Amino acid sequence: MAQFTLFAHKSGPNPWKAVAALRELNLSYDIVYLDFAKNEQKSEKHLAHNPNGRVPTLIDHQNNDYTIWESDAILAYLTDIYDKQRNISLPHDDPEYHHLLQYLFFQSSGQGVIWGQANWFNHFHPEPVASAVTRYRNETKRVLGVLESILQDKEYLVAGKYTIADLSFALWNNTLPMMFGKGKHEFKEELPQLDFEKEFPKTYAWHQRLLARPAVSATLKERLQALQQ
Repeated sequence: MAQFTLFAHKSGPNPWKAVAALRELNLSYDIVYLDFAKNEQKSEKHLAHNPNGRVPTLIDHQNNDYTIWESDAILAYLTDIYDKQRNISLPHDDPEYHHLLQYLFFQSSGQGVIWGQANWFNHFHPEPVASAVTRYRNETKRVLGVLESILQDKEYLVAGKYTIADLSFALWNNTLPMMFGKGKHEFKEELPQLDFEKEFPKTYAWHQRLLARPAVSATLKERLQALQQ
C-alpha cells in the first residue's frame, strides 16, 4: 500500500502540484481520479475527507490517516513533515520562511484563481463573454508582470534556491497555451494575446528551469498518460 492517497482530477493543475511535491520527496502515492462530469468530487465519500468538495485531497496513511486539502497547504504539510533536509523548503526560523509563505499565498490568490477563471471563460463557460475573457487574460498578464519584476535579478523566488514556492506556480504556468489558445467560442472582438518568451523573458526562463526538474517533468508525463487513458 502506498503511503498516500491523493484524490485528484486528471486535467486540473492543482492536484498535479501535489504529485510533483510527492515525487520531489520520493514519497509513494496512489491517485483516485474523480469524475467531475458525474460530480464525484461532491460525493458523500469525498466530502467526508474534504468538505469543500474540490481537489486535491491528500491522506497520509502513515500519519494516522492525516487528511489535508488545498494544494499549497499540501505542499507545506509535505515539506514540514518529510523534507527533513529542507531540499525544497525552508526551516521555520529561516529569515525567508515567511516570504516562502507569501509566494504560496500569491500563487493561490493571484495565479490560481485568476488563471482558473481565464481558462473557464475561454473553454468551459456556456455563453461567449468577450469582456470576461479579456479581463482574465489581462489579469494573467498582470500576474506574469509581477513575477517578471521579482525575477529580474534572481533564478528562484526565495532564498536563492528552488522551493515549493516555485513548484506551486509550475503546473499553472503550463496552462498558458490553453488559456490564450483557441477556445470554445468565436469572438468578433480582438482578444489579448501572449508571447510568453518575448513579453516576460525572465519568467519564461524561470519556467523552463522548473520544467527541467525531473519531478516536474515526470509529473507532466504522468498527467498526459492519465489524460490518454
